[in-house]
Amino acid sequence: MKKSGAEILWECLMREGVEVVFGYPGGANMPIYDAMLNYPVHHVLVRHEQGATHMADGYARVSNKVGVAMATSGPGATNLITGIVTAMMDSSPIVCITGQVAAHLLGGDAFQETDVTGITLPITKHNYLITRADEIAEVVAEAFYIAKSGRPGPVVIDICKNAQIEKTEFVYPGEVKLPGYEPSAHAPKADLKKAVELIQKAKSPVILCGHGVLISGAEEVLQHFAIKTQTPVAMTLLGLGAFPASHELSLGMMGMHGEAYCNLAIQNADLLLAFGMRFDDRVTGTLDTYAPRAKIIHIEIDPSEVHKNVKVEVPLIGDLKTVLTDLMPMLDEYDHEEWKQKIGEWQAEVDSRTIMKWPEDGKLYVSHLVHEIWKATEGNAIVTTDVGQHQMWTAQYYFLEKSNRWISSGGAGTMGFGLPSAIGAWFAHKDEEIWAIVGDGGFQMTQAELSTAVQEGANVKIAIMNNNFLGMVRQWQEFFFEKRYSAVDMPTPDFVKIADAHGIPGRLVTKPEEVGDAIAFARSTPGPVLLEFRVEKEEAVFPMVPAGAALDEMIRRPVRNASEKEKE
Repeated sequence: MKKSGAEILWECLMREGVEVVFGYPGGANMPIYDAMLNYPVHHVLVRHEQGATHMADGYARVSNKVGVAMATSGPGATNLITGIVTAMMDSSPIVCITGQVAAHLLGGDAFQETDVTGITLPITKHNYLITRADEIAEVVAEAFYIAKSGRPGPVVIDICKNAQIEKTEFVYPGEVKLPGYEPSAHAPKADLKKAVELIQKAKSPVILCGHGVLISGAEEVLQHFAIKTQTPVAMTLLGLGAFPASHELSLGMMGMHGEAYCNLAIQNADLLLAFGMRFDDRVTGTLDTYAPRAKIIHIEIDPSEVHKNVKVEVPLIGDLKTVLTDLMPMLDEYDHEEWKQKIGEWQAEVDSRTIMKWPEDGKLYVSHLVHEIWKATEGNAIVTTDVGQHQMWTAQYYFLEKSNRWISSGGAGTMGFGLPSAIGAWFAHKDEEIWAIVGDGGFQMTQAELSTAVQEGANVKIAIMNNNFLGMVRQWQEFFFEKRYSAVDMPTPDFVKIADAHGIPGRLVTKPEEVGDAIAFARSTPGPVLLEFRVEKEEAVFPMVPAGAALDEMIRRPVRNASEKEKE
């Protein structure tokens, strides 16, 4: 029996296990939406297509499945771009399906025609333009395989309207095999032996735990590796949660706003074991001064990332979990007690500066608020963020013990990511507690998705850290532009009233003594809840590695005590 291209699309999505799709209909994808009514998929009507990609992204990161977003042609498709870039930079497997004008109109500047293939080519793992119905089944099978295999990433399928309407025989492909695309699982034995030799000689090693640990599902073998070799573990922003924060070998987050003792350990290491991370500039500081004494072993599934930013001694190309599993039996046990003791001394000095030891002064600090949410949830919530100061404070003070509970935009730094990604995460795990910790700037970029949250009954708690500033930009202007504030002062609306307009319970918090009750209120109230915290306006994130500085040339938080506070 012949089926229309639109029907074939849904048949394929069912075979790929798709249960939820985030999208927005329009003229060029209307046949797809008409056919959808005959299939058991839950469609989430977003309020802006950017929200669809972030929801698909959040869903993918939490579920370890492929997230699906849909849009029509022209502005519908181009509104997906920010979310596609976000997924590409953070290796998130999503498939975006867009409608396109009929094939015979391509190139004629038809209504809402846009060259989606040309626009998305640099920001996708792969993309397709479908002009005939008989192409759909094979393309969908390939798209899902590409999105989730090897180093995951976004794939775009642009389907001409005529291909959605035409009828053809439906045959779903069997095993997908693409010539030239064969992600390697095992690293060569000879390279493993070279890595073992470096590990045996190391006196001050550090593991650099990246997002690839989570993507590969290598958390357990990473722990075994770290314990067996007694190697401290530093994490990238997106590697948080891959190694328990409370573990004695955990160094916390590295990089521009990472723990000072973590950065010092990296700069003084004689061996770096880079596991599924890409040495981006926020991690390394200036490359000329990065880890000057260290030899580097880099385990990475994407060969293009090896030697791209940092020259390494031993590249191990393959699936991280597989490579570590192969490496484990080849290793002896080590202690590195002297090295761990040195790191402990640095950590003690850092602890003397912590904002957590500041005396009560009646002000709301984001770090304190994040810590209170962490305590209330016992560290078990799935947490999403936007980008900026609140993101860094959340990374620093929401201590993660479990994996796939930290959903944040790393490589692209996408404002507006927090709320929609939290909704997507809820669809992946409706039984989990979910908090979107956002800034006043980023929240306003996608606040329309409050309507989506209400429509779906998404049990998402939203904590807006409102300092009436574009906080991170303001901090840079304070530190490096002589406090010449330019275009960062941001008067905000009454967010609680906005929540009320959507039928969402909300509370405004302005005093420390109100925090506990507000968090308890949010946690005990079903469905979406919004809390607005009026936080200290000009607080800065510490430490901070300035642009062009070495990783250990950090601007540190001044030591502060009660007597100093009383003098102010």
